[in-house]
Amino acid sequence: MRIIYMGTPDFAVPPLRRLHQEGHELIAAVTQPDKPKGRHGELSMSDVKKAALELSVPVLQPIKASDPDFIESIRELRPDAIVVAAYGQILKKELLDIPPMGCINIHASLLPRWRGASPVAASIMAGDEYTGVSTMLMDAGVDTGDILLQERTAIGPEDTAGSLTDRLSEMGAELLIRTLEGLEEGKLKPTKQESTGIAFTYAGIMKKEQGDLDFSLSSEAAERQIRGLSPWPGAYTHIGGKLFKIHRAEALTDTDKKAGDILAAYGEKGLEPGRICILEDQLFIRCREGFLRLLEVQLEGKKRMSSEEFLRGSRELLEKAGGCERISGGSDR
Repeated sequence: MRIIYMGTPDFAVPPLRRLHQEGHELIAAVTQPDKPKGRHGELSMSDVKKAALELSVPVLQPIKASDPDFIESIRELRPDAIVVAAYGQILKKELLDIPPMGCINIHASLLPRWRGASPVAASIMAGDEYTGVSTMLMDAGVDTGDILLQERTAIGPEDTAGSLTDRLSEMGAELLIRTLEGLEEGKLKPTKQESTGIAFTYAGIMKKEQGDLDFSLSSEAAERQIRGLSPWPGAYTHIGGKLFKIHRAEALTDTDKKAGDILAAYGEKGLEPGRICILEDQLFIRCREGFLRLLEVQLEGKKRMSSEEFLRGSRELLEKAGGCERISGGSDR
């Protein structure tokens, strides 16, 4: 099959490689323009461009995929299908109508659950038990096209947006091959999203400021926020005016023994959400309900480390910040 592939980040690389493995004719890979990166502003290629060059696939990098000249250049390539995976631009109907087999999108959710740009993070932060990957025939809407195939996977208690994205990318590569085979053989019947009986939800573009942890949430919700924000933009708060990143944490309910020890020492009224406490050389942050036990943290200008290692060198900073007190444990107090 003659295929034009459109994608940009690492999520889109495994499907591209799988298409090449299966012997499809990749007539072009379309990706976002190179962008300046780092202190010196050197131009950096997208992950898809790097992979395409390795596979000797011609690369196109239009500033806007809606440009009439670009659309005409795609028409002249006569693709059987266009495959899209996290390309990063909305495609016009003029482009979608070019390939006779349609434009097939690989989307990292079980549509219509979590349309939009950040479905993986949204599924973790919402506490979904399952997520998955969908292939669909694209239309002019945002992730509103007819579903072709879906595959689901459980969201584990250790899954981050990064680890889950990697798993869904590999699943998407396999699902894409099955989708193309089904379309070629005429065996796939597209399903309207409305007919699934599932209400659609939307996950917008993730912004850096969303990493600011909300301690008015329960500890379980705050812990999911940390995993959903990893690796980008990363979860953080501030200590003594310095950025304090929280890479990993464990959620404790108020019925947990350690939580009980802290509550017994302070009294519930003495622990407002966001208060940092030390119990037996471990760091905890009070949430609306329960506590976060911090496992891996990173203070601005420092490396990532365990909370125990952090405490050995930063106890004075915590005390000056005024939000931290040492507790020896409820049974000893």
